[in-house]
Amino acid sequence: MESSCYLLKDEEGIAKAIFTGDTLFIGDVGRPDLAAKSDLSTEDLAGHLYDSLRTEIMPLPDDIIVYPAHGAGSACGKSMSKETYDTLGNQKKTNYALATDLNKSDFIKELTTGIAPPPAYFPKNVWMNKGVNSSIDEIIARGNTPMNAVSFKALVDDSEYLVLDVRSPQEYTASSVPGSWFIGLDGQFAPPWIGALIENIDQKIIFIAPKGREEETVTRLARVGYDNALGYLKGGINAWEEAGYETQQIENITAQQFIDGLSNDILNPIDARKPGEYNTAHVDGVPLYTLDNIHTDVNILDTNKTYHVYCGGGYRSVIFASIAAANGINNVVNVEGGFGAIKKTNLGTQKITETTSCSL
Repeated sequence: MESSCYLLKDEEGIAKAIFTGDTLFIGDVGRPDLAAKSDLSTEDLAGHLYDSLRTEIMPLPDDIIVYPAHGAGSACGKSMSKETYDTLGNQKKTNYALATDLNKSDFIKELTTGIAPPPAYFPKNVWMNKGVNSSIDEIIARGNTPMNAVSFKALVDDSEYLVLDVRSPQEYTASSVPGSWFIGLDGQFAPPWIGALIENIDQKIIFIAPKGREEETVTRLARVGYDNALGYLKGGINAWEEAGYETQQIENITAQQFIDGLSNDILNPIDARKPGEYNTAHVDGVPLYTLDNIHTDVNILDTNKTYHVYCGGGYRSVIFASIAAANGINNVVNVEGGFGAIKKTNLGTQKITETTSCSL
Protein backbone atom coordinates (compact mmCIF):
# COMPACT_ATOMS: atom_id res chain seq x y z
CA MET A 1 0.00 0.00 0.00
CA GLU A 2 3.04 2.33 0.21
CA SER A 3 4.15 1.88 -3.39
CA SER A 4 2.76 0.88 -6.78
CA CYS A 5 4.60 -1.44 -9.15
CA TYR A 6 3.92 -1.64 -12.90
CA LEU A 7 4.55 -4.72 -15.00
CA LEU A 8 5.33 -4.00 -18.65
CA LYS A 9 4.26 -6.58 -21.22
CA ASP A 10 4.89 -6.56 -24.97
CA GLU A 11 2.20 -6.83 -27.64
CA GLU A 12 2.20 -10.59 -27.24
CA GLY A 13 1.58 -10.41 -23.51
CA ILE A 14 5.09 -11.43 -22.51
CA ALA A 15 6.42 -9.72 -19.35
CA LYS A 16 9.51 -7.63 -20.15
CA ALA A 17 10.13 -5.28 -17.23
CA ILE A 18 8.80 -4.21 -13.88
CA PHE A 19 8.90 -0.67 -12.50
CA THR A 20 9.13 -1.29 -8.77
CA GLY A 21 8.85 2.20 -7.28
CA ASP A 22 9.85 2.11 -3.62
CA THR A 23 9.13 -1.62 -3.20
CA LEU A 24 12.19 -3.34 -4.65
CA PHE A 25 15.52 -1.62 -5.22
CA ILE A 26 18.74 -2.99 -6.69
CA GLY A 27 20.34 -4.67 -3.68
CA ASP A 28 17.70 -3.57 -1.22
CA VAL A 29 13.98 -3.04 -0.57
CA GLY A 30 11.92 -0.08 0.57
CA ARG A 31 11.86 1.13 4.14
CA PRO A 32 8.67 0.31 6.06
CA ASP A 33 8.53 3.25 8.44
CA LEU A 34 7.42 6.14 6.25
CA ALA A 35 3.68 5.48 6.23
CA ALA A 36 3.17 4.02 9.69
CA LYS A 37 -0.28 4.90 11.02
CA SER A 38 -2.24 4.26 14.16
CA ASP A 39 -3.52 0.94 12.82
CA LEU A 40 -0.32 -0.16 11.02
CA SER A 41 3.07 -0.19 12.72
CA THR A 42 6.44 -0.25 11.03
CA GLU A 43 6.59 -3.99 11.75
CA ASP A 44 3.14 -4.48 10.17
CA LEU A 45 4.24 -2.71 7.00
CA ALA A 46 7.47 -4.71 6.85
CA GLY A 47 5.35 -7.86 7.00
CA HIS A 48 3.15 -6.64 4.16
CA LEU A 49 6.27 -5.89 2.12
CA TYR A 50 7.56 -9.41 2.71
CA ASP A 51 4.26 -10.83 1.44
CA SER A 52 4.16 -8.51 -1.58
CA LEU A 53 7.68 -9.44 -2.65
CA ARG A 54 7.01 -13.16 -2.41
CA THR A 55 3.50 -13.34 -3.81
CA GLU A 56 3.58 -10.61 -6.47
CA ILE A 57 7.17 -10.01 -7.62
CA MET A 58 9.32 -13.10 -7.02
CA PRO A 59 7.03 -15.45 -9.02
CA LEU A 60 7.64 -13.31 -12.14
CA PRO A 61 10.08 -14.55 -14.84
CA ASP A 62 13.77 -14.27 -13.95
CA ASP A 63 14.66 -12.52 -17.22
CA ILE A 64 12.49 -9.43 -16.72
CA ILE A 65 14.29 -6.17 -15.98
CA VAL A 66 13.78 -4.42 -12.65
CA TYR A 67 13.67 -0.63 -12.79
CA PRO A 68 13.40 0.90 -9.27
CA ALA A 69 12.49 4.50 -8.45
CA HIS A 70 15.72 5.24 -6.54
CA GLY A 71 19.38 4.30 -6.40
CA ALA A 72 22.42 4.79 -4.19
CA GLY A 73 22.24 7.82 -1.92
CA SER A 74 18.48 7.88 -1.55
CA ALA A 75 17.05 7.93 1.96
CA CYS A 76 14.33 5.48 0.85
CA GLY A 77 16.50 2.43 1.57
CA LYS A 78 19.52 1.36 3.62
CA SER A 79 22.00 -0.10 1.12
CA MET A 80 20.89 0.53 -2.43
CA SER A 81 23.26 -0.24 -5.30
CA LYS A 82 24.54 2.46 -7.64
CA GLU A 83 23.27 0.31 -10.53
CA THR A 84 20.00 1.56 -12.01
CA TYR A 85 18.53 -1.75 -13.23
CA ASP A 86 19.05 -5.52 -13.09
CA THR A 87 17.30 -8.74 -13.96
CA LEU A 88 14.91 -10.10 -11.41
CA GLY A 89 16.77 -13.42 -11.51
CA ASN A 90 20.03 -11.79 -10.49
CA GLN A 91 18.29 -9.89 -7.69
CA LYS A 92 16.94 -13.18 -6.37
CA LYS A 93 20.55 -14.35 -6.13
CA THR A 94 22.14 -11.20 -4.72
CA ASN A 95 19.51 -9.15 -2.87
CA TYR A 96 19.40 -10.23 0.78
CA ALA A 97 15.69 -9.40 1.02
CA LEU A 98 14.78 -11.93 -1.69
CA ALA A 99 16.67 -14.87 -0.18
CA THR A 100 14.43 -17.93 -0.26
CA ASP A 101 15.55 -19.04 3.20
CA LEU A 102 14.74 -15.68 4.81
CA ASN A 103 11.61 -16.13 6.92
CA LYS A 104 9.12 -13.39 7.65
CA SER A 105 10.15 -12.67 11.22
CA ASP A 106 13.84 -12.33 10.28
CA PHE A 107 12.89 -10.13 7.32
CA ILE A 108 10.92 -7.82 9.61
CA LYS A 109 13.79 -7.67 12.09
CA GLU A 110 16.32 -6.87 9.35
CA LEU A 111 14.19 -4.10 7.85
CA THR A 112 13.34 -2.41 11.13
CA THR A 113 16.85 -2.46 12.60
CA GLY A 114 19.22 0.43 11.98
CA ILE A 115 16.87 2.61 9.94
CA ALA A 116 18.16 6.18 9.76
CA PRO A 117 15.58 8.85 10.62
CA PRO A 118 13.76 10.05 7.50
CA PRO A 119 14.76 13.49 6.24
CA ALA A 120 12.63 16.20 7.79
CA TYR A 121 11.09 17.13 4.47
CA PHE A 122 9.47 13.70 3.92
CA PRO A 123 6.32 14.24 6.04
CA LYS A 124 6.15 17.86 4.88
CA ASN A 125 6.12 16.72 1.26
CA VAL A 126 3.17 14.47 2.06
CA TRP A 127 1.32 17.46 3.46
CA MET A 128 2.23 19.56 0.41
CA ASN A 129 1.10 16.86 -2.01
CA LYS A 130 -2.32 16.84 -0.36
CA GLY A 131 -2.67 20.60 -0.57
CA VAL A 132 -2.73 23.29 -3.22
CA ASN A 133 0.71 24.43 -4.33
CA SER A 134 2.15 27.10 -6.56
CA SER A 135 2.60 26.15 -10.18
CA ILE A 136 6.09 25.09 -11.22
CA ASP A 137 6.20 27.98 -13.70
CA GLU A 138 5.55 30.45 -10.91
CA ILE A 139 8.20 28.83 -8.68
CA ILE A 140 10.83 28.89 -11.43
CA ALA A 141 10.05 32.45 -12.45
CA ARG A 142 10.39 33.62 -8.84
CA GLY A 143 13.60 31.71 -8.16
CA ASN A 144 15.25 32.39 -11.50
CA THR A 145 15.54 36.11 -10.73
CA PRO A 146 18.96 37.74 -11.21
CA MET A 147 20.17 40.02 -8.43
CA ASN A 148 23.08 42.42 -8.49
CA ALA A 149 25.70 42.23 -5.75
CA VAL A 150 24.20 45.09 -3.71
CA SER A 151 20.71 43.56 -3.65
CA PHE A 152 22.15 40.12 -2.94
CA LYS A 153 24.26 41.46 -0.06
CA ALA A 154 21.19 43.00 1.56
CA LEU A 155 19.57 39.56 1.73
CA VAL A 156 22.81 37.88 2.82
CA ASP A 157 22.69 40.13 5.88
CA ASP A 158 19.07 39.16 6.57
CA SER A 159 18.89 36.14 8.89
CA GLU A 160 15.69 34.95 7.21
CA TYR A 161 17.62 34.01 4.08
CA LEU A 162 19.92 31.03 3.51
CA VAL A 163 22.71 31.56 0.99
CA LEU A 164 23.23 28.36 -0.98
CA ASP A 165 26.28 27.85 -3.19
CA VAL A 166 25.75 25.07 -5.73
CA ARG A 167 29.03 25.30 -7.63
CA SER A 168 31.82 22.70 -7.49
CA PRO A 169 33.71 21.94 -4.26
CA GLN A 170 36.87 23.41 -5.78
CA GLU A 171 35.17 26.68 -6.70
CA TYR A 172 33.51 26.98 -3.33
CA THR A 173 36.67 26.41 -1.27
CA ALA A 174 38.61 28.90 -3.42
CA SER A 175 36.19 31.78 -2.78
CA SER A 176 32.69 31.97 -1.38
CA VAL A 177 30.27 34.28 0.40
CA PRO A 178 30.80 34.12 4.18
CA GLY A 179 28.04 32.18 5.87
CA SER A 180 26.93 30.42 2.70
CA TRP A 181 26.30 26.68 2.59
CA PHE A 182 27.82 24.53 -0.11
CA ILE A 183 25.66 21.78 -1.62
CA GLY A 184 26.87 21.26 -5.18
CA LEU A 185 24.62 20.48 -8.14
CA ASP A 186 26.98 17.82 -9.41
CA GLY A 187 26.91 15.77 -6.22
CA GLN A 188 23.96 14.26 -4.36
CA PHE A 189 22.05 17.51 -4.36
CA ALA A 190 18.29 17.13 -3.99
CA PRO A 191 17.82 14.62 -2.63
CA PRO A 192 19.46 13.74 -0.37
CA TRP A 193 21.45 16.61 1.09
CA ILE A 194 19.08 19.51 0.51
CA GLY A 195 16.31 17.61 2.29
CA ALA A 196 18.55 16.23 5.01
CA LEU A 197 20.23 19.51 5.95
CA ILE A 198 17.77 22.34 5.25
CA GLU A 199 15.34 21.54 8.02
CA ASN A 200 12.76 24.22 7.22
CA ILE A 201 11.07 23.35 3.92
CA ASP A 202 9.77 26.94 3.74
CA GLN A 203 13.28 28.37 4.05
CA LYS A 204 13.90 31.48 1.93
CA ILE A 205 16.87 30.69 -0.30
CA ILE A 206 19.12 32.84 -2.45
CA PHE A 207 21.89 31.12 -4.35
CA ILE A 208 25.10 31.20 -6.37
CA ALA A 209 25.13 28.86 -9.36
CA PRO A 210 27.33 28.08 -12.35
CA LYS A 211 26.35 30.34 -15.25
CA GLY A 212 23.47 28.83 -17.19
CA ARG A 213 22.36 26.48 -14.40
CA GLU A 214 20.22 28.87 -12.40
CA GLU A 215 16.88 27.47 -13.59
CA GLU A 216 18.13 23.94 -13.00
CA THR A 217 18.90 24.89 -9.40
CA VAL A 218 15.40 26.25 -8.78
CA THR A 219 13.78 23.25 -10.47
CA ARG A 220 15.73 20.68 -8.49
CA LEU A 221 14.99 22.46 -5.22
CA ALA A 222 11.28 22.49 -6.07
CA ARG A 223 11.25 18.79 -6.88
CA VAL A 224 11.70 18.05 -3.18
CA GLY A 225 9.39 20.80 -1.97
CA TYR A 226 11.79 23.72 -1.50
CA ASP A 227 9.73 26.27 -3.41
CA ASN A 228 11.11 29.45 -1.86
CA ALA A 229 14.21 30.10 -3.96
CA LEU A 230 14.04 33.86 -4.43
CA GLY A 231 16.90 34.76 -6.73
CA TYR A 232 20.55 34.28 -7.61
CA LEU A 233 23.71 36.39 -7.69
CA LYS A 234 24.09 37.69 -11.23
CA GLY A 235 27.71 37.37 -12.30
CA GLY A 236 28.42 34.86 -9.55
CA ILE A 237 31.27 35.17 -7.09
CA ASN A 238 33.16 37.45 -9.49
CA ALA A 239 30.43 40.08 -9.14
CA TRP A 240 30.60 39.74 -5.36
CA GLU A 241 34.37 40.25 -5.35
CA GLU A 242 34.20 43.17 -7.80
CA ALA A 243 31.75 44.90 -5.47
CA GLY A 244 34.46 44.75 -2.78
CA TYR A 245 32.64 42.41 -0.43
CA GLU A 246 34.47 40.01 1.89
CA THR A 247 34.96 36.39 0.81
CA GLN A 248 35.86 33.25 2.71
CA GLN A 249 38.21 30.44 1.74
CA ILE A 250 38.47 26.87 2.98
CA GLU A 251 41.91 25.30 3.03
CA ASN A 252 42.44 22.04 1.14
CA ILE A 253 45.17 19.49 1.80
CA THR A 254 46.04 16.28 0.01
CA ALA A 255 45.37 12.88 1.47
CA GLN A 256 49.13 12.33 1.90
CA GLN A 257 49.49 15.59 3.81
CA PHE A 258 46.63 14.45 6.02
CA ILE A 259 48.29 11.09 6.74
CA ASP A 260 51.63 12.80 7.42
CA GLY A 261 49.96 15.16 9.90
CA LEU A 262 48.11 12.28 11.51
CA SER A 263 51.39 10.43 11.98
CA ASN A 264 52.80 13.45 13.78
CA ASP A 265 49.69 13.65 15.98
CA ILE A 266 49.11 17.31 15.11
CA LEU A 267 45.60 17.08 13.65
CA ASN A 268 42.03 17.01 14.94
CA PRO A 269 40.59 14.69 12.30
CA ILE A 270 36.89 14.15 11.51
CA ASP A 271 35.28 11.43 9.42
CA ALA A 272 32.03 12.86 7.95
CA ARG A 273 30.79 9.69 6.25
CA LYS A 274 27.80 7.56 7.16
CA PRO A 275 27.99 5.00 10.00
CA GLY A 276 27.82 2.09 7.54
CA GLU A 277 30.82 3.40 5.62
CA TYR A 278 32.74 4.05 8.82
CA ASN A 279 32.00 0.62 10.26
CA THR A 280 33.17 -1.06 7.05
CA ALA A 281 36.55 0.72 7.03
CA HIS A 282 37.98 3.75 8.81
CA VAL A 283 41.23 5.42 9.76
CA ASP A 284 42.32 4.32 13.23
CA GLY A 285 41.58 6.86 15.92
CA VAL A 286 39.51 9.21 13.75
CA PRO A 287 36.08 9.94 15.26
CA LEU A 288 32.88 9.82 13.23
CA TYR A 289 30.86 13.03 12.93
CA THR A 290 28.45 12.02 10.20
CA LEU A 291 27.26 14.90 8.04
CA ASP A 292 23.61 14.03 8.77
CA ASN A 293 24.12 15.16 12.38
CA ILE A 294 26.12 18.32 11.76
CA HIS A 295 23.49 20.68 13.16
CA THR A 296 23.91 19.12 16.60
CA ASP A 297 27.59 18.21 16.32
CA VAL A 298 28.72 21.80 15.62
CA ASN A 299 27.67 22.60 19.16
CA ILE A 300 30.37 20.32 20.59
CA LEU A 301 33.20 21.41 18.29
CA ASP A 302 35.73 23.88 19.68
CA THR A 303 35.84 27.21 17.83
CA ASN A 304 39.50 27.58 18.81
CA LYS A 305 40.64 24.32 17.19
CA THR A 306 41.47 23.45 13.60
CA TYR A 307 39.71 20.36 12.29
CA HIS A 308 40.64 18.25 9.27
CA VAL A 309 37.56 16.63 7.73
CA TYR A 310 37.14 14.01 5.05
CA CYS A 311 34.27 12.00 3.55
CA GLY A 312 34.23 9.36 0.82
CA GLY A 313 35.41 11.49 -2.08
CA GLY A 314 35.59 15.16 -1.10
CA TYR A 315 32.01 16.39 -1.65
CA ARG A 316 30.36 15.90 1.74
CA SER A 317 33.40 17.19 3.60
CA VAL A 318 33.04 20.57 1.87
CA ILE A 319 29.37 20.65 2.87
CA PHE A 320 30.48 19.89 6.44
CA ALA A 321 33.12 22.63 6.36
CA SER A 322 30.69 25.21 4.95
CA ILE A 323 27.99 24.61 7.56
CA ALA A 324 30.60 24.50 10.33
CA ALA A 325 31.94 27.87 9.17
CA ALA A 326 28.41 29.31 9.11
CA ASN A 327 28.17 28.27 12.77
CA GLY A 328 31.44 29.87 13.85
CA ILE A 329 33.76 26.86 13.40
CA ASN A 330 35.99 28.69 10.97
CA ASN A 331 39.11 26.52 11.02
CA VAL A 332 38.02 23.44 9.08
CA VAL A 333 40.43 21.99 6.53
CA ASN A 334 39.12 19.79 3.72
CA VAL A 335 40.97 16.58 2.78
CA GLU A 336 40.84 16.38 -1.01
CA GLY A 337 39.66 13.07 -2.42
CA GLY A 338 38.43 11.87 0.96
CA PHE A 339 38.73 8.32 2.19
CA GLY A 340 39.19 7.03 -1.35
CA ALA A 341 42.39 9.05 -1.68
CA ILE A 342 43.53 8.24 1.86
CA LYS A 343 43.48 4.52 1.06
CA LYS A 344 45.98 5.15 -1.75
CA THR A 345 48.56 7.00 0.34
CA ASN A 346 51.90 5.56 1.48
CA LEU A 347 50.76 5.01 5.04
CA GLY A 348 47.01 4.89 4.60
CA THR A 349 46.58 1.13 4.56
CA GLN A 350 48.58 0.76 7.78
CA LYS A 351 46.15 3.01 9.60
CA ILE A 352 42.87 1.67 8.25
CA THR A 353 40.72 -0.80 10.12
CA GLU A 354 38.45 -2.86 7.89
CA THR A 355 35.43 -4.74 9.18
CA THR A 356 33.65 -7.52 7.36
CA SER A 357 29.90 -7.25 7.77
CA CYS A 358 26.90 -8.87 6.17
CA SER A 359 23.14 -8.71 6.21
CA LEU A 360 20.73 -11.56 6.66
